[in-house]
Amino acid sequence: MERAQTLILNEETLEKLPEPRKSVFIYEWLQYLSKVLPNCSKDDIKGSQKKIVEQIMAQVQHGSPGPPVRELLAVSLSTLFSVGDTFLLFDTINKCNDLLKNKDDSPSFLSSRLAAIVTAGVMYERLGRMMGRSYEETVQVLTKGLKNAESQGRAETMVTLGKVCKGLGVAAGNVHRDIYKACRTCLTDRAMPVRIAAANCLLEMLDFASFLYTTEFENLCSLCF
Repeated sequence: MERAQTLILNEETLEKLPEPRKSVFIYEWLQYLSKVLPNCSKDDIKGSQKKIVEQIMAQVQHGSPGPPVRELLAVSLSTLFSVGDTFLLFDTINKCNDLLKNKDDSPSFLSSRLAAIVTAGVMYERLGRMMGRSYEETVQVLTKGLKNAESQGRAETMVTLGKVCKGLGVAAGNVHRDIYKACRTCLTDRAMPVRIAAANCLLEMLDFASFLYTTEFENLCSLCF
């Protein structure tokens, strides 16, 4: 029980801190989670898992996290579900999908959108088929969102789609064509990070989508040269 309590973010202490110190406090908490959670048992986190999930998702939705914090949020959340109970798993990915559906294009919302993209990607990569068929909605939302996304969002989307392919393998075969179409578009993107992410996504899909090296091989090669 004592360990479970130390895993929970101390919100009272957080509130008393000056604004610049708060982000450091959250970062240190997430670093602690990423180190301790893999060594916890299901019983260790049973009493605190729901609260920790709520606190992590609050940071995803409202915390304006930067790249290092986004990664730690995603890793901590996926570890929490792999070690502990999965009862909040689908509710969590649905919240990520809802964030991705949000049409708010203001700069203030961008970090939340990116956090949702990264979180979804790590969860699919690490939890794989435990995620059920939720990947279908995620892929649909991500591919639709590419059209209006800025370059960082397009790059993170490609990374996440690659993680969907890696984590689910042949189980995600029904969305491989949709991901491939998105990759084709992004392979000619004006931003180099987006092109690199699209190429890496195709490499992740290669072992599970035979059409990439059969019927679509020539079309794919024409995009590369």
